[in-house]
Amino acid sequence: MIRVLVVDDSAVMRAFLGRVVSSQPDMELLGVSPDPLIAIERIRRNAPDVITLDVEMPRMNGLDFLRNLMAVRPLPVIMISSLTRQGAETTMRALELGAVDFFPKPDNFADLDATAQEIAEKIRAAAGARIVRRRAAPSAAAIAPAVQKLARPSAAAPLQVLGDGPRVIGIGASTGGVEALRDVLTPLPPQMPPILIAQHMPPGFTETFARRLDTLCRIHVKQAEDAEPVRAGVAYIAPGGRHLMLARQGAGYVLRVTDDPPVNRHRPSVDTLFRSIARSAGRHAIGVMLTGMGGDGADAMLEMSQQGAHTIAQDEASCVVFGMPRQAIAAGGVREIAALSEISGRLGTLANAG
Repeated sequence: MIRVLVVDDSAVMRAFLGRVVSSQPDMELLGVSPDPLIAIERIRRNAPDVITLDVEMPRMNGLDFLRNLMAVRPLPVIMISSLTRQGAETTMRALELGAVDFFPKPDNFADLDATAQEIAEKIRAAAGARIVRRRAAPSAAAIAPAVQKLARPSAAAPLQVLGDGPRVIGIGASTGGVEALRDVLTPLPPQMPPILIAQHMPPGFTETFARRLDTLCRIHVKQAEDAEPVRAGVAYIAPGGRHLMLARQGAGYVLRVTDDPPVNRHRPSVDTLFRSIARSAGRHAIGVMLTGMGGDGADAMLEMSQQGAHTIAQDEASCVVFGMPRQAIAAGGVREIAALSEISGRLGTLANAG
């Protein structure tokens, strides 16, 4: 049984999350707490397997609680976030501090069956997650502005595909992926092929996520836009709740962002992104599968490999959740398995080899 502690100052959210946990055959509601200080006493008496944690609470906010918890007794934490810009920024900070995952507060409590199922799946994934003591992310002020400006790609002509052509990199991720992507993208030099990213994330968070990464990386990071020409030195993140695809346009590439139905229950879907890259870029592509639960993208990574793309899966030891890389490996579409700390270097080497 997965023992869950709910920490939230909203009585409505405590009741809802309590019902979600209690209705699962493999979960036990260890308790609900309106106050972090009360929660600390509960944890001392009987540590849960997973904590759901609100950000704004009396006496101690969620980030302070999370910071103290990860320093003293690291446990899997799922943040409950508000659908505001400030809520998104706070959620990104919570993931940096060591939270495993997050979930936006429902807009209403009328039809919550699908929401309850998703929360339950996140709790299961968190219960089996590898908890990492995260280093603090450098602030934007810590990055020399002059260096950052020099490093950024110019708004020149779109990427051209000539001869063997430049490569396109596709990256898929889910649980644990927000921080894994930071680890992969921040060391990359500015002269990189374009990078397309499908990170399982709901609407309202990806713009903040992209903006935060953009302050830390030498490449430019942005939320993808439909019909946008693809350029070298730029990483494009699929908007939350929408699919991202690559398409050929003349001698170059263009992005497609759609509201097509979910694939593998996800939108954005890694499967959708990787399949489009396989068909548009073929052997000129590199595919990377990072940490995440489930099997989204496994079949499409096999298609990428069959088209001649070089494919990499993150190894189990460095994954928060090994589900997606495991499924990609099992499907036969992975050419190389690498630790998270090695993937940036491999991307640089492979890109230059083209």
